[in-house]
Amino acid sequence: MSKIVARFIDDIRRSHYCGDLRASDIGREVVLYGWIAQRRNFGGCIFVDLRDREGIAQVAFDSAFTPADVDRLPGLPEAEGPFWDSEQASQAYALADEARREWVIGVRGVVVHRGEANINPKLATGEVEVRVAEAVVFNRAQTPPFELKDEISTDEELRLQYRYLDLRRGPLQRNLRLRHRLSQATHRYLSDEGFLELETPHLCKYTPGGARNFLVPSRLSPGKFYALAESPQLFKQLFMVAGFDKYYQIVKCFRDEDLRLDRQPEFTQIDIEMSFVNQDDVLRVVEGLIFQIFADCGAADLKSLYPTGCFPRLGFAESEQRFGNDKPDMRFGLELYDLTDLIIEHHGGGVALLESVAEKFKDGTYRRAVPAEIVKAFVIPAEASLSRAKLEALEKGLREIKGFKGLARAKVAADGGWTQSPFAKSISAELRSAINQACEASEGDVICFQIGKPGTVNAALSKLRLEMGKRLGLIPEFGHGGQWKLLWVVNPPLFEQNEDDQWVAAHHAFTRPLDDHLELLKSDPAQVNCYRYDLVLNGVEVAGGSIRLHDPDVQTRVFRVLGIEDEQARSMFGFLLDALRSGAPPHGGIAIGMDRLAMLVGDGQTLRDVIPFPKTNQGVDSMSKAPVWIEPDQLAELQLTSTAPPRNPQSDQDD
Repeated sequence: MSKIVARFIDDIRRSHYCGDLRASDIGREVVLYGWIAQRRNFGGCIFVDLRDREGIAQVAFDSAFTPADVDRLPGLPEAEGPFWDSEQASQAYALADEARREWVIGVRGVVVHRGEANINPKLATGEVEVRVAEAVVFNRAQTPPFELKDEISTDEELRLQYRYLDLRRGPLQRNLRLRHRLSQATHRYLSDEGFLELETPHLCKYTPGGARNFLVPSRLSPGKFYALAESPQLFKQLFMVAGFDKYYQIVKCFRDEDLRLDRQPEFTQIDIEMSFVNQDDVLRVVEGLIFQIFADCGAADLKSLYPTGCFPRLGFAESEQRFGNDKPDMRFGLELYDLTDLIIEHHGGGVALLESVAEKFKDGTYRRAVPAEIVKAFVIPAEASLSRAKLEALEKGLREIKGFKGLARAKVAADGGWTQSPFAKSISAELRSAINQACEASEGDVICFQIGKPGTVNAALSKLRLEMGKRLGLIPEFGHGGQWKLLWVVNPPLFEQNEDDQWVAAHHAFTRPLDDHLELLKSDPAQVNCYRYDLVLNGVEVAGGSIRLHDPDVQTRVFRVLGIEDEQARSMFGFLLDALRSGAPPHGGIAIGMDRLAMLVGDGQTLRDVIPFPKTNQGVDSMSKAPVWIEPDQLAELQLTSTAPPRNPQSDQDD
């Protein structure tokens, strides 16, 4: 280490962060460390924008500056002690003349006013600058592969490859600072509410069901595997059995799932569990936490938006009915219309396709909780002015939905008739008029129909609703658009049927049925709803949880609906079942997706905006190139063999 570097590190020491300087610091001698963001040489005077995690400060190297000038600097009080050394100042100017972007330097100087004509209102430090008396280079950085500024068009793959450089940019620095504030707000609030921060294992037992687990081979137990915990669910229930009453942790979770913009293979959640509570108790705690997070992160004054301190609640069935999904974006209307009863009442109104639907329900079975088929509609307002080609493009975007067969349409004429519709000629005037009235459709509106299984119909129309919300400017393409709509969706079905018509847990097998639905477990599982709740923010699910089953007998009844016999249940969850029989209190909890919440509060576009070192949509770390090939001797030590195709040396080079 050179003498001057040692002097800066050992003796001078940093006095301020770059972004901290203000007019109140004028006249102070300061020491700054940072990276050169910009450099401007005006021939004899070199200006450098010095950047650190707190922001940017302009520092000036002036070759003509002399000790006599110190007293004449604008706004500078009389200097105390030896401040200026001509030789050091000359060396500093030579350093600045040589320096380039992203060099790491330190400067000692005095804070001065820039002069009224040179104030930069875009910077928090824009009223002042530092006249440099001494400088040092800590690292002569190579030229970065892309420009490190706030707004760039660089391909994300390249930015992920050099993530440590991308993280120097202002937006990502601000995102991670916000994430820190979110984390600290969580710790303070829950600790003040009497929660204990407790840890749970990452390496745990594999249990089938739920998300796909990552598996970890055990060297000490050849042929056996750990699973990386997809959540602390079982362990936090055991904390309740152990009597800890109120638990939380900010925990890393792992799921081997297909990825998308709001999903990563490893993610962070705020995990909460409480004993002797009902659903209202859990919701109140989370509402208080969300209020605290928004306040501490400077996102919004939720008290003015929700003066009661509570968020609205919507039943799962009503959410599906009105919006087609269980995470509705409430920033706009454009609700769906269920026409099934109308179609049946009018016996299909002369339309063969609709008549076939009515025929299936002639005995009244359409009134079951889970009908085989439904007819729903969505109205595209006339102001959208969509051409036939654009409507067909919208329909094409829905074809990825499983079971989707097409989008029937009808444009409403001035007299209430229909055009551009396969139903126009055959539908009875009575049914057409009833549909127009039910959908509140008027001239120029386009009614879009979906007929089929409820899941397919709702998926298609909810996606169409969101797309039209964006096209009509009702919601922004990205971010919150200055709006915050929070909503609880509560009490969904406990079970759902898979492709083999077998009952599976819609959430997990330890969710408590509604008290007055217990008798339906044996007679009609489709109608069993449960104490489960999801918190939705601007159409994104940011939290989900449930009241748990603490009664072993009811737990056994739920297992039997799922086709899990006693022996299988013991094999999968024996330790939990033993715990429930050892004095389990009533309990419930929730998990808040910290990454998603930070993304929304920070107005990010993807989870990668708020995770320091994320994976791509293929689950790859572009920076370290993980996952990587493992050498045969390492596999042999674990007594493993790979069935993957032979290793291609060229792919290693590509990696």
